[in-house]
This record gives sequence, structure tokens and C-alpha cells, in this order.
Amino acid sequence: MINKTKGFTLIELVIVIAIVGILTTIALPSYQESVRKSRRRDAQAELLNFANAMERHFTEIGSYCDAGGAGGTNTCGASGTNDTGTASIFSPSTSSSTYYTFTISAMNASGTAYTLQAVPVSGGPQASDSCGTLSITQAGVKSPSTAGCW
Repeated sequence: MINKTKGFTLIELVIVIAIVGILTTIALPSYQESVRKSRRRDAQAELLNFANAMERHFTEIGSYCDAGGAGGTNTCGASGTNDTGTASIFSPSTSSSTYYTFTISAMNASGTAYTLQAVPVSGGPQASDSCGTLSITQAGVKSPSTAGCW
């Protein structure tokens, strides 16, 4: 009677490790890109919520002036509140603000046009996102216009 030893040979283990390694090199970048897309979608939703807050502000005040907070530029004439920079009328969710900074990047002098931006946090995981900075204007023009970015 022959005794068979149960177990794996070294060659079998090396083959399994090689297969796992190949699958990991394919799956990990795909997973990371999927997570980046998900975060980008969250930022897009926040930008649309930000635009809605700007429209509510316009309905109440009659212009987009004074929507910005401290540290921005006062572009709407004699108004005493900054009109660009971090908004005083909108606070993004904590999860989105971890990856993007939301600001009013431009305002015209009459307070009838604006551009909102979501800029990836420098050195953060979204900094390598292929779409980069997302923006939307009062007219609904979105950029970048690259396929898959909006």
C-alpha cells in the first residue's frame, strides 16, 4: 500500500501566486478609477446643489452678489460682502469637501452671471482624476466637456 501525502507542491503555489498577482494588477487600477468616478459624481451633485443655492439667492436678492464669504473678491460694485471664493450661502457635504474645494470662481460686475468650481484637493486622491476641475455657470454650461466628465 502506497501512502500519499496531502498538500501542495511548490510549483502549484507559485502558479496560484502568479495568477493572484496578475488579477490584482488588472483589478486594482479599475477599482481605483471606479472610486474616482464615484467621487466625481458626488462633486457634480454638490455643484448642482450649489447652483440651486445661487438661484435661491438670486430670487431673494435680485442678483448673485454677496453670495461669497470672506476671502474672495468683491466684484459687484459697492457691496460690502465678497462675491467670489468660498460661498456663505452653501456648505458642501463633508464627504465631498474631503476631495474637492467648492468656490464661486467668477462673478460679473452686475451680479447676473457666475461660475462655480469644484477643484480637486491638492495631493488628494482626486488630484489625479482625468477630468480635473469641474465647473458650471448660471446658464448651465458645464466643463470640462470631455466625454465622461459630466
